[in-house]
Amino acid sequence: MAFAVIYSPEAVDHIAALSKATQTLVVDQVDEQLTHEPKLPTRKRKLLRPNPIAPWELRLGDIRVFYDVQEEPEPLVKIAEGHQTA
Repeated sequence: MAFAVIYSPEAVDHIAALSKATQTLVVDQVDEQLTHEPKLPTRKRKLLRPNPIAPWELRLGDIRVFYDVQEEPEPLVKIAEGHQTA
């Protein structure tokens, strides 16, 4: 079962602030990592402690993408926002 990926307006703003190469990396990795089994923890994906942003984190080098997974009524991954660490 493939999950559709939607980006929040905040996530779109964060991605737009990145360089074009980084934007491409983030979008490609989100599609690759989160369209199938987004709730499966890996070296790049982990379940976070309860927080107001999102329950899951995808690590892409210095970039962190926070997301939530909805399975019903349709499989959906909601990208909350991302942020770059120094």
